[in-house]
Amino acid sequence: MSRTKPPSNKVLTIRLPEAELHHLEAYCLAKGKTKTEVLLDYIRRLKIPAMLEH
Repeated sequence: MSRTKPPSNKVLTIRLPEAELHHLEAYCLAKGKTKTEVLLDYIRRLKIPAMLEH
């Protein structure tokens, strides 16, 4: 099964303790999602304070 990638031009690199990386990988495996899919889902759920909204 090949995945199509949404167009993007930015790369985010983060440092995680090994335990958190394993936790994320286990979650992704259980849900059948990539780390990018999981993290994008959480980012999209972040509430932006009204004073910062454009």
